[in-house]
Amino acid sequence: MIPKKERITNKLFLNAVLPLLKVIATDVPALAKGFANAQTVVQISALDDENPAGKSATHFIIENGAWTVKNDKPAEAPAVELEFKSVPSMNGFFKGDMKQLPKMKGIVKNFGLFLSFMKVLLKMSALLTAKEAPEDEETQKLLVKSFFYLLTAGISQLNKLGFEEVRRWTEVSPDRVYALAVNGQSDVSAYIRIKAGKSRSGHGEYTRAMPFFTLRFDSFKSALGILLSTDDMMDATKAGRLIMDGAPEFGATFGNLLLAVGGFVQ
Repeated sequence: MIPKKERITNKLFLNAVLPLLKVIATDVPALAKGFANAQTVVQISALDDENPAGKSATHFIIENGAWTVKNDKPAEAPAVELEFKSVPSMNGFFKGDMKQLPKMKGIVKNFGLFLSFMKVLLKMSALLTAKEAPEDEETQKLLVKSFFYLLTAGISQLNKLGFEEVRRWTEVSPDRVYALAVNGQSDVSAYIRIKAGKSRSGHGEYTRAMPFFTLRFDSFKSALGILLSTDDMMDATKAGRLIMDGAPEFGATFGNLLLAVGGFVQ
């Protein structure tokens, strides 16, 4: 039986981390070119005896540069597949263990597609393992967006998986929205909506009502200072680099849950 922590970690990779490949492949023009004329399916999977399908997987349907993400769903016949021997093996690889290499299927028939997909995968790895903010603003923007999407989706996944700290937070909550944002950058936003034990994450600004609480930054660089733990939260707040739109006590809880996601996938 796969240990509970390994299972939760794998669900976070399948449902919160791997969907970032779509963001990266479509936001970086040099990478988007590799899929401009593609009509294909690409998959990342792990053999899993506890899954009725025999494997746990997330796959991507790519049609002329447009990506559709199928979270936690094995495809019938992907053109290219990275298949790990086990769930712990997949987890180890995405945490940086290069000994846990996957079996690479479909390379001979689809070598160009494979190379394009690997470039996106390597770009995601470089972003998520960054230790300090990159110099150019476009890369800063992509990194902040990726972290915002990952963290909000990750909290929602932990709730669905019954992670106690998150469940306690959502079960007693009225209908509330918590958001992450950067001033003047409406396309670099993410949120999670919770109510009576249920949760749903989303990309962009939440427009149906004003969020109950927003963790807002004055710039991409300020956001990365907190996200990469190179800046002190109290100092950033005093200096106006970090703005808490809402009561500070709710910000502390929200911040702790963001850290909980990081604890599983790092």
